[in-house]
Amino acid sequence: MYLAIRLLWVAQSVFLTAFLGVLFGLAVSAGVDWVRTRVRLPRGLIAALIVLGSAGAIVGFFVVSGPVLAEQSRELKTKLPEALDKIDAWVQQRQGGFLGTLIGGGRSGSSTTSATPQGATQKSGAPQAGAAQPARPVPPEPTPSRPVATTTRPSVTDTGAAQGAAGGQAPPQTLRERIIGQLAGLTRYLFGFLSSTVAVVAGLVLILVLSVYIGADPDTYHDGLMKLFPRPWRQRAGEVLSAMSVALRKWLVTQLIAMVVIGVVSTVVLLILGVPAAVPLGVIAGLLEFVPTVGPIMSALPAVAMGFVESPEKALAVLVAYIAIQQMENYLLIPFLMREGVDLPPALTIVAQALMALIFGFLGLLCAVPVLAATMVAVKMLYVQDVVGEPVEVLEDLDDDDD
Repeated sequence: MYLAIRLLWVAQSVFLTAFLGVLFGLAVSAGVDWVRTRVRLPRGLIAALIVLGSAGAIVGFFVVSGPVLAEQSRELKTKLPEALDKIDAWVQQRQGGFLGTLIGGGRSGSSTTSATPQGATQKSGAPQAGAAQPARPVPPEPTPSRPVATTTRPSVTDTGAAQGAAGGQAPPQTLRERIIGQLAGLTRYLFGFLSSTVAVVAGLVLILVLSVYIGADPDTYHDGLMKLFPRPWRQRAGEVLSAMSVALRKWLVTQLIAMVVIGVVSTVVLLILGVPAAVPLGVIAGLLEFVPTVGPIMSALPAVAMGFVESPEKALAVLVAYIAIQQMENYLLIPFLMREGVDLPPALTIVAQALMALIFGFLGLLCAVPVLAATMVAVKMLYVQDVVGEPVEVLEDLDDDDD
């Protein structure tokens, strides 16, 4: 057991990638079943055509829209730092308010350190009077004290400046530097697997190959899993595995449709609002839609920042548009697509995403929601129904084909 746990930990990226391959394979299997009801072709051929056709469509989209994406991506790369600088200037103008305290907290440290030497000079000099008191030490003593005053005053300011320079505790001076510093550490942690191009290509190939094999012959793997259970348990284990596969397949199909819809709608809305680099921002919104709850927030941040290139009002309009799109998705699109799926509590979903991201990084974040959906099906059927004896609805409706 210890060696098995160690193997899972060492090869976690392989197992998580294989889980994504199985997840896509379940969706391919459903597509093969649908095609075979209309065309009598071998399952392996249909599965290969579905996988290669989907991959070709994605590649074709990027090839056709490549010039626009390349041009607007360069625009995004050049104007996003400008947008961050404008946000920083806008926040600095409102430092006295709550927003300045919340976002511009990094500048408060520098302002307090610059205020400290003045207080020190006032303490070391004459009593507290008006603002024009730095020349007070000159009148009392003729020559001996004047050099002392002139030498001590620079030493106080110099020590304050030296403390600020040598201490190294002050945060970056601009909002752009603070965000870049934070994103650098986050990128190294979450996207460490992207450091090797060979690993990325191998992971994509593994997902595609598993999708073809599982979509072509799912019964082989299902029967193999059944042989691992004692005979009295096999019927119930088959029911649980079938329900888990239905939940995972419906979740994946829902997410893929939502990715396309959100990507298209976001691009159209950004083009109507006149936001620079609308096409790549829409593609980012569609891709990050695969990560529920966290992905929409991550996709909205660069879009709002690009709105600041024009004006704060444009940024506010982009923020309102993204909130409206997400509300439409949460209350119209997802319930319609997921009406026969697993009902995942939002709080539990966020906790599962945070835990999986903390342990496994970005791959864990990608797999968190489908893993949670499969786990909830198993817990409801094996524990709540069989152990507790409480009648609970696992899926809203399992039709005959799913059973």
